[in-house]
Amino acid sequence: MKTRTTQYRWVILAVATFAQACACFFVQGFGSIALNVQAEMALSNWQIGILVSAAQLIPLIGLLVAGELLDRYSERFVVGIGTMIVGAALFGAALANSYIELLIFLTLLGLGYSTAQPGGSKSVSNWFAGSQLGFAMGIRQAGLPLGGAMAALLLPFIAFHYSTQAAFFAGGVAAMFGAILFMLLYTSPEGQASPSKKQINLRSAISSRLLMATDPSMRNIMLSGASLTASQYAISVFLVLYLHTSLGLDSFVATTMFFVALGSGIAGRIVLATWSDRCKAGRYYPVLTCLGAVSLILILLPFLRTQNLIILSSLMALTGFFAYGWYGPWVAYVAETAPVDRKGFALGMAMTANQISVVLVPPIIGLSRDSLGTYAYGWAALALLSAVVLFTTGTKNIKSVANL
Repeated sequence: MKTRTTQYRWVILAVATFAQACACFFVQGFGSIALNVQAEMALSNWQIGILVSAAQLIPLIGLLVAGELLDRYSERFVVGIGTMIVGAALFGAALANSYIELLIFLTLLGLGYSTAQPGGSKSVSNWFAGSQLGFAMGIRQAGLPLGGAMAALLLPFIAFHYSTQAAFFAGGVAAMFGAILFMLLYTSPEGQASPSKKQINLRSAISSRLLMATDPSMRNIMLSGASLTASQYAISVFLVLYLHTSLGLDSFVATTMFFVALGSGIAGRIVLATWSDRCKAGRYYPVLTCLGAVSLILILLPFLRTQNLIILSSLMALTGFFAYGWYGPWVAYVAETAPVDRKGFALGMAMTANQISVVLVPPIIGLSRDSLGTYAYGWAALALLSAVVLFTTGTKNIKSVANL
């Protein structure tokens, strides 16, 4: 029985990864059809950024609510129902006839999207622990760039041969399929206590949860996550537009470069998370490495003046590896340091800090491009942010490494 349970955790890992890929298929792949949406609806870069922020607005609060629900109810239904909401919202978006209607449906999408990240992460951490946690979490978190990479291949094809509305509809189908599969196959480990549904003292609950934010580990988590998320989403939304408008690449080549970045991000999440299992300096050190690498890459990006595909592919691979790969060790660090009975809320709170970046950064980058005529200032600001967070959260960690 124990062997069967041990083997089934790999099924859980596979279905959680697939469900994550389906839930974020459209959200992470939107950048691949940003040119299509922009041209069809005559939108500015600012308006494109607002579309992305709309999908991430509700998760500012929704992640905290989802985290609390995950501590009290089964991941099967919290994640499954949430991902179904993502699918339904995308079906509605496919029928939208105006920019405002599209904004409304993408905002509603965020209601369901709130459950995908903390729910999938908690489901994997329930089945894996210790030296295999980072490896498993890295595979699970690879679902996000995997979904984006698949979308980068499929959505432009669908938008070109059919319509952008059909691309939205395809995203809805993917989300629904992932939700149904997760609910059919997911189960909690044998012997794990059922989530508590008992009444709790509201004041005590709020106090204990706010106290978590004062913990040094949680501060590191929130600062590093917000910074790296800012860079990741700026790249997700504007990389194709940047390569097309600034370097003169045609839309197909620009989208291919985005696919290279996402594919490298898949490898980055697994490799860096596996490294965190064995890193003597602790799980946070790989996150610090990503902060430094992202800062350097974003400083170099505005000076890129070539259409050489070998050079571009190499830079995009490095960009994806670190700008997306950080999430594997980061979320393993959250799951490992959080109290067992508040793991869902801790994941939700940490990811809420990320959402602030997701909501604010795309419109700001888009506005700076519209106002200043270049993405260079936006890339430089994000590079500076990563460097500051690297210094403020990494000083003690770096000193401990020096003493090893």
